Amino acid sequence: MSNTNPLLKAWYDKETRSVIVQVIAMAVILGFFAYIINNAIINLATLGKDINFNFLWQPASYDINQHLIEYDSRSSHFTATVVGLINTVLIAIAGIILATILGFILGVMRLSNNWLTQKIAYVYIEFVRNVPVLIHILLVHGIMVNTLPRPKQSVNFGDTFFLNNRGFQSPSPDFQPLFWVVAGVFVGAIIFAFLFSRYAKKVQDETGKHYPVALINLFAIIVVPAIVYFLLGSPIAWEVPALKGFNFKGGMVIRPEFIALWLALSLYTAAFIGEIVRSGIMAVSHGQSEASHALGVSSGRTLSLVVIPQALRVIVPPLTSQYLNLTKNSSLAIAIGYMDVVATIGGISLNQTGREMECMMIVMAIYLTLSLLISSGMNWYNNRIKLVER
Repeated sequence: MSNTNPLLKAWYDKETRSVIVQVIAMAVILGFFAYIINNAIINLATLGKDINFNFLWQPASYDINQHLIEYDSRSSHFTATVVGLINTVLIAIAGIILATILGFILGVMRLSNNWLTQKIAYVYIEFVRNVPVLIHILLVHGIMVNTLPRPKQSVNFGDTFFLNNRGFQSPSPDFQPLFWVVAGVFVGAIIFAFLFSRYAKKVQDETGKHYPVALINLFAIIVVPAIVYFLLGSPIAWEVPALKGFNFKGGMVIRPEFIALWLALSLYTAAFIGEIVRSGIMAVSHGQSEASHALGVSSGRTLSLVVIPQALRVIVPPLTSQYLNLTKNSSLAIAIGYMDVVATIGGISLNQTGREMECMMIVMAIYLTLSLLISSGMNWYNNRIKLVER
């Protein structure tokens, strides 16, 4: 009798049962979110509120001490959000670059045959990893603000660059029309470097011939644009900062909050990356290094050409998690007054407008988008370097 029941027959079929379970699970999840959203709408209606994003076009009425686009207190909350987003992206990119460099150095140091080098890396990694990142941020910021001199006693670098507890002052560029020719040459050099690297790799794989890729690309990207720059008469005018009163005027300033956050996040994340790099290198068979040395390849070339390319297949997946953690940890910037997206739309704008739900939705959407972009980029790179089956 049970065998003639179509529902039981469908349930006993493995593939059909799998589809039914997934449909039920999806219905439960959608029902849960529908309940949460409906509950929020009812509670907001009880308080006399609704979901409305018109506040984004109202004047923000607050200042932001670091902004890479035009902004003042009369700008809208939307502009403040964009400024906060740019500041978040800036700290994330700068932090990822520095953390990656330091992490690879620490990972190689942990495997060094030198006892002192190995122990220094070990002590640093164990200390940093076991202290909360917020403590590192507050510590680095406190050291900078309290140890650096005041503007009148600034550390002077050739009457051009100045370092003090207000930040790092440097000349700001005023681009002349011919500068865009230099910019075009620079972009062309980057494209050339990319294409030449692929060509050199192809030649090396087919013939074994090795080109000095790093040296040639360095010449193309730095030396060639520099020559064009000087041939065109240096088409950039520089505004040098000058001390007026109690602070510097003119030029460009990198705020101590940015420097402290950048260093703290980079140093903290580098400790985790160092262990990831160490484990990735150890995952490569020691026979690979011995075979390379037997062919007369130096230790440095063996590490860069044989060990690291294979270790990357182990390193990249957990490295992605660390990049995501660094980006999300940047939300702690509000603790030292760095105006990122949490401090702007998720902080001051939220308090001024009373639009808690809308502001938090925007902040969550921004971090979700950034995380997905980082994950997509790293997954693409991971697919590029994975082993190809033959």
